[in-house]
Amino acid sequence: MKLPGHDAIARQADEHLVTHKVKLPRKLVEHPFRQVGKRLSWALVVLVATALIVWADSDGYNDNSDGSVDLLDAFYYATVTLSTTGYGDITPVSDAARLTNIFVITPLRVLFLIILVGTTLEALTERTREEWRLNRWRSTLRDHTVVVGFGTKGRSALRTVCATGLRKEQVVVVDPSGKVIEAATADGFAGVMGDATRSEVLKRAEVHKARQIIIATQRDDTAVLVALTARQLNKSAKIVAAVREEENAPLLKQSGADAVITSASAAGRLLGLSVLSPAAGMVMEDLISQGSGLDIVERPVIRAEVGKGPREVDDLVVSVLRGHRVLGYDDPAVGGLELTDRLITIVRATPGNQVAPDARPLPRD
Repeated sequence: MKLPGHDAIARQADEHLVTHKVKLPRKLVEHPFRQVGKRLSWALVVLVATALIVWADSDGYNDNSDGSVDLLDAFYYATVTLSTTGYGDITPVSDAARLTNIFVITPLRVLFLIILVGTTLEALTERTREEWRLNRWRSTLRDHTVVVGFGTKGRSALRTVCATGLRKEQVVVVDPSGKVIEAATADGFAGVMGDATRSEVLKRAEVHKARQIIIATQRDDTAVLVALTARQLNKSAKIVAAVREEENAPLLKQSGADAVITSASAAGRLLGLSVLSPAAGMVMEDLISQGSGLDIVERPVIRAEVGKGPREVDDLVVSVLRGHRVLGYDDPAVGGLELTDRLITIVRATPGNQVAPDARPLPRD
């Protein structure tokens, strides 16, 4: 075993205590600070323009304190006027100044209020809209896929399942890195930022309602803790995990994973196969790349195939899944196909069959 002790695991959990946050995919918009900065700049431009207009016609205004209006008084008048405070200590007295207030200052006052109030209303509206989207997302999310870890393994796994027809709206990515979650949402996936070994983070990803969970963390001990937590929250979901060291695979299965892939060993076997036969390596690479060339899929047996042998069906059958046993196509125990069997087949990838294996349309009897 290469797992650290309990103390090390506890320290790792403490180090990953980050505020968990759900982020839904959205269109790329300008940064809020930049938007506010632009609006404040426009408001300042309006204020300066108003003050200069008043100062240019200072003879048409009267200041109750000293009778004259200088540049500072002009800025003061513009400030109290645009903010609709209006103390009345500086007033337009000439006809030209009053006409300027009617046709210039008043529209500038309205524009000033629109800029400032509009910023506040937009912020409140955006927050309300985001909260509504989040609540709607929680209420409609069912039978989705949770991906823990959005590194190279997680991205590759998602590309594969999405190539078979899984919609991006049915995927939730969990990762402790804010930058990784930003990248996931930019790709169209919902994201939860936080430590997936903590149950409250997985609950925010609605793991208890998930259909399948992909664990692609960087560390094997983290994968074990995630599998334990996920299985505790969801007893029926299919959990598939990746580990670096083959000796840690049994522990992950004991933790609740249905299937464990040893990334280092799998890559090594593919390398060895490519050395022995480059063509065979190309075929294997094609098989594990969903959506192009040849695809390996799982489907149920239809009534027209019941009683037939694996070689008598239209598809190229590799194995037969009967109960919890996986039987080779040439295994004498297979006999005739049964209605409850499932077939592992190799098919040519076409736009018509790039759907999720469990939902693949079957030929009519």
